[in-house]
Amino acid sequence: PQRPNMTRRTRRRQHEPEDAERDLGPAADPESVARTILLTKLTASAKSRRELADALAAKDVPDDVATAVLDRFEQVGLVDDAAFADTWVRSRQASRGLSRRALSHELRRKGIDNDVIAVSLEQVDAETERDAAMTLVARKLRSTRGLDQVRRTRRLVGMLARKGYGPGLAAGVVREALAEEALAEEADAAADMS
Repeated sequence: PQRPNMTRRTRRRQHEPEDAERDLGPAADPESVARTILLTKLTASAKSRRELADALAAKDVPDDVATAVLDRFEQVGLVDDAAFADTWVRSRQASRGLSRRALSHELRRKGIDNDVIAVSLEQVDAETERDAAMTLVARKLRSTRGLDQVRRTRRLVGMLARKGYGPGLAAGVVREALAEEALAEEADAAADMS
């Protein structure tokens, strides 16, 4: 006999086994779990070996299993810190205009070895770095036009400092950009008068 006030859901819950009674199947093989985690992470984007090791540690993969699986992924070329660093430098320098110092800092945080970082940063020479700084300042110049010269200079130099550029380079690039802008404005004014 059913009690009239029991809902269908309540009756169903009474017959379900408790969590301890459920058969969840065999425990997952730690090596399979590690491979799945690594493949999932690498599918999303390239990662350094340390980032992958941290992901495995976060999922409680035993250290010996994590090391063995990471070594195997490295052997087959799926994990390559040198290639990762090269790609990272090219991408971040092109898209964000970061300086060598900022790129080095980011790579160090990702666990890349200092020797690998040094080799990867060779692709960014002083001229490339200066050109990137000029591009950043040129993009920002228009938005600072209403400010006085001191404030403009401070904002532009500060923006470059946040991208990792040294004070000497930043000040020189900003001075040059402001001088070019002033010359262009004078040329436009002269053309308007004639």
